[in-house]
Amino acid sequence: MTTRAKRETDWQDPIVAEVRAAREALFAAAGYDIQEFCRRARAAQATSGHRVVTRRSRPTPKPEVRTIGMARGRTKTG
Repeated sequence: MTTRAKRETDWQDPIVAEVRAAREALFAAAGYDIQEFCRRARAAQATSGHRVVTRRSRPTPKPEVRTIGMARGRTKTG
């Protein structure tokens, strides 16, 4: 028996068990299809009447451009 399996059989948090059961029920209702699950979640969100907050996407970092001889922080002197 692995350490993780042993820990799970020794003690179970009732709140974690409830959340996992709810997750299982939602995925089962969606036929275990992640796309269908997300579609249903978005539909429920749209009809919930609650304000939906969407985070702005993070800007993609620009790749660092290096030139020959400029590696390791050396600067070009003239």
